[in-house]
Amino acid sequence: MYKPLVSILIPCYNKVQWIGQAIESALSQTYSNKEIIVVDDGSADRSPEVIQAFGNKVQWEAGPNRGANAARNRLLELSRGEWLQYLDADDYLLPDKLERQINNVDNINDVDVVYSQILLETKEGESIVRKSAEEINPIKKETDIFVNFAKWSFPQTGGVLFKRQTLIEIGGWKEEQPCCQEHELYLRLLMAGKKFVFCKDEDAVYRLIEEKTLSRKDPLKTIKERMRITNTLENWLYSHSMLDPKRQETINISRFECARKAYESDKKLADALIKKIKQSNSAFIPSGNAAPPAYRLLYRMFGFSVAESIGIVKRKIFKGREV
Repeated sequence: MYKPLVSILIPCYNKVQWIGQAIESALSQTYSNKEIIVVDDGSADRSPEVIQAFGNKVQWEAGPNRGANAARNRLLELSRGEWLQYLDADDYLLPDKLERQINNVDNINDVDVVYSQILLETKEGESIVRKSAEEINPIKKETDIFVNFAKWSFPQTGGVLFKRQTLIEIGGWKEEQPCCQEHELYLRLLMAGKKFVFCKDEDAVYRLIEEKTLSRKDPLKTIKERMRITNTLENWLYSHSMLDPKRQETINISRFECARKAYESDKKLADALIKKIKQSNSAFIPSGNAAPPAYRLLYRMFGFSVAESIGIVKRKIFKGREV
């Protein structure tokens, strides 16, 4: 059986606590035809020492701090593989990840992106808990790929294999992208007509433990960027006569979810998102996990702002429980 070379590409910036496990998980892949490349993006901690300790098992280089996507593009330049596995330095892969994704695609040469649901590793009290992202925001194989994207259910970087030539064709990673970096890349791939294939296995682990990620430090910035990407998707679908009712509904539900998240911190942003929803569907009524039955009733009776104000009071009474 043909086994294409896969480059496992690890950008690292100040991840001394995790980088060793990331590299070990790359070395432990049961898929044999692989290379492992690490770019240290100007770490100020002992990450370079940990990387160097692996000797000639990995190829690596260090440079000044230029940001995650610049490091990913440098890794793209250094890679030789037909396929690319990006792995953030604080995440890791289960041993069969590459084997499953390469072998479970009927015709790997006819594909541009192979993607799978990921596993989430979080800290609950003193315990580390691993959960399937399937429980939170599932990717549905039978669902329209644009619906899955609008739901923001596409996986974090580790859950994906990219064809190297495909990334080169679309210009690689956008280096000035502040957050939502994978989704910005996914959207360009979708708009370029690249072929995505879903693989059901969950073999990439995404850690949600550190508090210093941009999405946790500045959630409003992440919401605004997600909505910018969503607007780009909507406009592109409309301009190509591809914005059917289901896609529009999913985009509006995505806006509604972000409006709820933004309301306490930025009412103006939240109200603007609801206004945007009403422009495409004046009769919109929220649904899904972000709109429990009691909330939907309040929304129908009094509108978004009143429903949110009551929801905030109830969350304080019930200690953060979603209402």
